[in-house]
Amino acid sequence: MKYIREFRDGKLARRLGTAIANEVKADRRYHLMEFCGGHTHAIFRYGVQDLVPDNVEYVHGPGCPVCVLPVRRLDDAVELALRQDVILTTYGDMMRVPGTKQKSLIKAKAEGADIRMVYSTQDALNIARDNPDRQVVCFAIGFETTTPPTAVAIQQAKAEGLTNFTVFCNHVLTPPAIAHIVEAPAEPGETPVRIDGFLGPSHVSSVIGSAPYEPAARSYRKPIVIAGFEPLDVMQSTLMLIRQINQGRHEVENQYTRVVTRHGNRKAQQIVADVLECREEFEWRGLGTVPHSALRIRSAYGEFDAENRFALTPKASREVKSCECPAVLRGVKKPTECKLFGTVCTPDNPMGACMVSSEGACAAYWTYGRRREAALSKREAAE
Repeated sequence: MKYIREFRDGKLARRLGTAIANEVKADRRYHLMEFCGGHTHAIFRYGVQDLVPDNVEYVHGPGCPVCVLPVRRLDDAVELALRQDVILTTYGDMMRVPGTKQKSLIKAKAEGADIRMVYSTQDALNIARDNPDRQVVCFAIGFETTTPPTAVAIQQAKAEGLTNFTVFCNHVLTPPAIAHIVEAPAEPGETPVRIDGFLGPSHVSSVIGSAPYEPAARSYRKPIVIAGFEPLDVMQSTLMLIRQINQGRHEVENQYTRVVTRHGNRKAQQIVADVLECREEFEWRGLGTVPHSALRIRSAYGEFDAENRFALTPKASREVKSCECPAVLRGVKKPTECKLFGTVCTPDNPMGACMVSSEGACAAYWTYGRRREAALSKREAAE
């Protein structure tokens, strides 16, 4: 506990806030995107925004794996779950995310689908072992952090000869998404997002290391600092980014040295490379189609690919009308700029993934009271 308290120490936070204030230039603004939703929640939970100067702005990025999953893939999971012979396993955050016509997994479960919430891919494997007469589909999502457990589960299934286990693979990759955010043109009618630097993800980087971000930092001349999740981690990383910006540098620096190395977890990377390979392209909610940004199951393990075993029906999918989740994920809008926020869209009645997920920006705004008064006034106006 002493170790944790050091990263939440109020006196150290104020000293870091003073150091940041001394570094910033009064005649400019600093736009720093925190890619990971865990950083967004840390910023709001501990009031980091209030400890830095007003001309330092945190831009909320797409770093929530539940939030970036496109509606079409969620609709596919619902279709799989509604098949009589299928048990669909999923992480809890996905249960309440609305798909087309607000159809979610939890609504499909209410209609009789056998959908089971799991905490790991090992739970999904155990369900397959216990139900040899049923097809068990693991709805696998996440960034590089959760990819190794999926690969291990597929290796185990093959070693055991589990013929009733498949994976619906939706794992996405962080560095291509960062590059896409920088280079993608603004949508019609939108103001281009200004980003001066990135707070790089923590847990993702513990697997892939800091080196994979170096090409993006060089090519787009944007500094990236791998940041830990504690409030003082975020503040120190902010200071490191501001110094790079002021000095005209665009390097990858690692603040989270107690966990992240330059080359990451080699063993985990080898396991992933054995089982999974890069897709040519993949759709992200909010970002559109991003080249080489997701993984699929290699042909050597093709019998464990749900997309091979089950013929999924092509369908027209769409977001909930007026939901601004795609714009929030691009950093174009803040949650409170969505007219649904705090009115019809609340944690009890979510209209979009950003309010459902524990790492979503809308959930962070709501949970920690940011702009709560604005939300209440909007609700009163609607009534």
